[in-house]
Amino acid sequence: MKRSLLHFAIAAFAFTAAGAHSAELTGRLKAIKERNFITVAYRESSVPFSYLGGNGQPIGYAQDICLKIVDDIKTLIGSPNLEVKRQAVTSQNRIPLMQNGTIDLECGSTVNNPERQALVSFSTTYFVVGSKFVSRKSDNLQTLKDLKGKSVVATTGSNTVQRIRGIDRKEGLNLNVILAKDFSDSMLTFTSGRAEAFFEDDINLIGQIAFSRLDPNDFRLSTDTLSRDPYAVMLPRGEPEFKAVADKTIATLYSSGEIKALYDKWFQSPIPPRGVNLHFPLSDALAKVIAKPTDSPNPADY
Repeated sequence: MKRSLLHFAIAAFAFTAAGAHSAELTGRLKAIKERNFITVAYRESSVPFSYLGGNGQPIGYAQDICLKIVDDIKTLIGSPNLEVKRQAVTSQNRIPLMQNGTIDLECGSTVNNPERQALVSFSTTYFVVGSKFVSRKSDNLQTLKDLKGKSVVATTGSNTVQRIRGIDRKEGLNLNVILAKDFSDSMLTFTSGRAEAFFEDDINLIGQIAFSRLDPNDFRLSTDTLSRDPYAVMLPRGEPEFKAVADKTIATLYSSGEIKALYDKWFQSPIPPRGVNLHFPLSDALAKVIAKPTDSPNPADY
């Protein structure tokens, strides 16, 4: 499912043609123009992709990308004063809210996979993660086998939950899997001692540790990686013109080099509200995507 130059040519054509003939807008683009607002979904604790800043407003790497998409939509439909509404979502309700039309763009830490593509659509990949678990150094838990018979926590509605249960059955680990409502609740379940490990994508775990106000040196990530997965903007299914705008925006960020400044802002610099630097270098997998954009849900492509 890699996108070729032809895809971006089509995207560019759709972008130009629709802009020149706004009366010919269809689907979600037409609906957005007619109602004069677009709803951007955000996560409240997905550091540094989408989370609440010191003023209670959503900020983050994914939010910045989505606002650039919104700017291009404004230009395309000829609505410079388009209202941008924000809607908080969780791992559990984000897909239903996209399906029922409550939200137009979901900008957080959502994995693009084949199962979800049967329900929603996704933009070009904007991040690549590896799923791991975090534990206390003092517990000496480094591999999946070290967790046998222990309590672990993951976030309800995340693909991590199914992955853990599959591994549990396959390896006979006899895990007690606790489900929490969001990343911050999962982190609290872990740090309060109710779970001995917290499963999530590596960068989300690093973000939670950095913002926990605990000593980061007391924790470590597992040596085992469950999988490698692509993050992307979640979009309504069956809206190719709408997806073309999102893809073109991201492709432009990549080709112009602007993505480097955006990445450094959120992963290599102090971020609000506490001025914590995650020190998370650009991965080879993401560098590959920037050089050759793709919306593939296949982990093998990364």
